[in-house]
Amino acid sequence: MRRLESYGIDYIVQTVNDNVLNLYFGRRECLDAIRLIVTRPLHQLTPEEDFILGALLGYDICMQCERYCKRRRMQDECSHDCQSCECVS
Repeated sequence: MRRLESYGIDYIVQTVNDNVLNLYFGRRECLDAIRLIVTRPLHQLTPEEDFILGALLGYDICMQCERYCKRRRMQDECSHDCQSCECVS
């Protein structure tokens, strides 16, 4: 993080647990959008939120589309009302 600061690069730190964190860095406009989207652990994001985050992070858009469709199919097939089943991860 010191290196990012020394280059004047904005960043967000999201603590996952005592040993793991997510670090997002880049332009302030993108980080502002990430702050609005990532309001809970990543495995709890909706397929739509996951897709937008991946696009913002610069992941291959075709792979993001495939990932989105797979997650939506899993979610649509799931009859559970929970946050721990595979349809939300």
